[in-house]
Amino acid sequence: MERRKLCLLFKVLRLPPALSRSVGVSFCLLVPESHRFDCYPERRVVVTQQLCESRGCCFIESPPPAGGKRGVPWCFYPPDFPSYSLESLNQTALGMVGLLVRREKAYYPRDIEMLRLDVEFETDTRLHIKITDAANPRYEVPLEVPRAMKKAENPIYSLNFSWDPFGVVLWRRATGTVLLNTTVAPLIFADQFLQISTLLPSKFLYGLGEHLGPLLHSMDWSTLTLWARDVSPTGSFNLYGAHPFYLLMEEGGDAHGVFLLNSNAMEVALQPAPGLTWRTIGGVLDFYIFLGPDPNMVIQQYQQVIGFPAMPPFWALGFHLCRWGYGSTPQTYDAQWNDIDYMDGYRDFTFDSQKFASLPSLVEDLHKHGQHYVMILDPGISSTNPNGSYWPFDEGLRRGLFLNTTQGQTLIGQVWPGFTAFADFSNPDTHQWWLENLQRFHAHVPFDGLWIDMNEPSNFMDGSEEGCPSGELDSPPYTPAVLGDSLSAKTVCASAKQKASVHYNLHNLYGLMEAKATASALVQIRRKRPFVISRSTFPSQGRYSGHWLGDNRSQWKDMYYSIPGLLSFSLFGIPLVGADICGFSGSTSEELCTRWMQLGAFYPFARNHNTQNEKAQDPTVFSPAARTAMKDVLLTRYSLLPFLYTLFHRAHLQGDTVARPLFFEFPQDVTTLGLDKQFLWGRSLLVTPVLDPGVDSVTGYVPRGTWYDFYTGSSMNSSGEMVKMSAPLDHLNLHIREGAILPTQVSTHPSPPLGCPQHVCVCVLHLSSQTPIPCAHSPTAPMSLNPRNQRPPARQPEGTP
Repeated sequence: MERRKLCLLFKVLRLPPALSRSVGVSFCLLVPESHRFDCYPERRVVVTQQLCESRGCCFIESPPPAGGKRGVPWCFYPPDFPSYSLESLNQTALGMVGLLVRREKAYYPRDIEMLRLDVEFETDTRLHIKITDAANPRYEVPLEVPRAMKKAENPIYSLNFSWDPFGVVLWRRATGTVLLNTTVAPLIFADQFLQISTLLPSKFLYGLGEHLGPLLHSMDWSTLTLWARDVSPTGSFNLYGAHPFYLLMEEGGDAHGVFLLNSNAMEVALQPAPGLTWRTIGGVLDFYIFLGPDPNMVIQQYQQVIGFPAMPPFWALGFHLCRWGYGSTPQTYDAQWNDIDYMDGYRDFTFDSQKFASLPSLVEDLHKHGQHYVMILDPGISSTNPNGSYWPFDEGLRRGLFLNTTQGQTLIGQVWPGFTAFADFSNPDTHQWWLENLQRFHAHVPFDGLWIDMNEPSNFMDGSEEGCPSGELDSPPYTPAVLGDSLSAKTVCASAKQKASVHYNLHNLYGLMEAKATASALVQIRRKRPFVISRSTFPSQGRYSGHWLGDNRSQWKDMYYSIPGLLSFSLFGIPLVGADICGFSGSTSEELCTRWMQLGAFYPFARNHNTQNEKAQDPTVFSPAARTAMKDVLLTRYSLLPFLYTLFHRAHLQGDTVARPLFFEFPQDVTTLGLDKQFLWGRSLLVTPVLDPGVDSVTGYVPRGTWYDFYTGSSMNSSGEMVKMSAPLDHLNLHIREGAILPTQVSTHPSPPLGCPQHVCVCVLHLSSQTPIPCAHSPTAPMSLNPRNQRPPARQPEGTP
């Protein structure tokens, strides 16, 4: 029945061209406002009727939206806009291969006449659709992805095509829900402008990072840009990472996800239909669709493609303390960090012999007490030192390991040390040079982990000291809605040459490639599990690093935004994530910092960090009452580290999330779909923080079921309702779901090796069982390089974390 409906849909949309031209404006009026797909997305242009109709599109003025937002497009595609036709479709061992042909020229230069369509039914829950140039090779993301060996036998999805114009319709067999319908707007595939649109089955869409905002995206004509950028998280700006993946919740609680494997600058336009348009300015259209059917399974399936996250060392789950502007060797905590002020002239692989003369002995003392040291590194290498005086630059220049201009000269920008060259991590030889630099420095300062910053890469200039060429890479025919209106804004020229390709293609991969080199170097130096935290990220980065959410502010709203931020990165396969507790810039207050320490104690990665020239915000500087509240919540975190470690182990083995939205566990509860002020650790620990000043209570949602107060054990039977909870300044509300098993420890320090008999007690809250369950991780290998080989638990009951 569903297939017949779809065929009818194709017939309705495939109107004769002569008819569409004869009805003119009347024909355009048939397109509902919510279904008007933008034909003139360029910014800084007043779209007139003449400009619009020159593209063969409909022009109808609409009232401007409030607040300067982009609203209903005035210029939009008519239903019969010329596109590609599917000329042939043949069966293959894994699916189908087809040929798409364009009969008329598109309005962007160098459009591609013939395209190859590859469809692979990779698993019963994963579909792979790829569209690329049929005649010439194009840049593709150098990401290791699994290759299917045989065609799926019982897929839970069905696929159909519209032949002329070409379109894809994908639906879920069990429910008939149409997940993708690209017949609603034309496919455009030019050399530097690729666009495809689809209708969506609901408005509940998540992912598509990195941006500041609620977890649930607005479908009210919003645009999300993906181009890595150094900027303090603000508004809808494109931020540090690029993650072209979304999760969508369907009616009834099913979920699916879509991943576009493309690293070029792109934007994703959302509209109320609901609908979505992908626009990218290079590469190919390489889609993976994950059918779930529940949100947990979607994320697992996504990570089966991009790779499961690394298992962090146990000590990395403790409390971390850092600030920019210590001025001298600081006092120590569980994991001590240093920002760039430890360096000599802000140069990598050096330390200030005056202010930080005792740094080697400090690190030695940390290690004697079972503590750890993490330092910052930037990819910009100082280029102004006398010849022979700074080995990292001299050797990198000799080996040709830096980004080059179009003329083949080292591209020079400016970062903290002044004029700098930028390491080319797409070159395998750079990885060896990076290792050698780290080995040389580790011999003096034996660091335990690395914090890689400024790796978008950031540049205090636009492009380089000489600007950028005026060619098609730096000034493409279409520029997505990037902050600064230029691809080179506060980064290097898009035309910069790298070993693997031009920066135009590789920009969004820069942080990933540096993280890969850094994690590899740490393994070779320390022979232990690496710990890396990176600012810029791309899909698969969880295999090499965690992430912090960047240069936030000491404001209540920024504390709130940290929750959708960490939950989004859970979707992206980077579970080791957190924000700067108490805020990075600006001066915090005692109340804000106390509440933020309570929330931050339940970030998977918990670090208090702030900038220079602001008052200190580590726990010791506050009143005795605030210090006690902060200490108590950190001790609660420490007691739960075996539980947190278990969650990371499952993420590493099978792609589970660590921190997760409530709708992951209650997908049929519509109320949970928009909740982002609470979250869960695993399936069973509900965290309800206070996010507003001057209150002593908080209202949170308690899903259906029986929940137990973490501290008192008192039970609460909920039908799925909002509950007002007492929340004095010294209290964080935590509730445990019935049936949960939480391995805990009595140690107040994260560094000692785990040992179930000595340190772990088990909380069993299932009414039908009183039998303790062993902890679900190895007690003897908290830093082992092979966590997959750790001994599994004696038995794995239902309702575990």
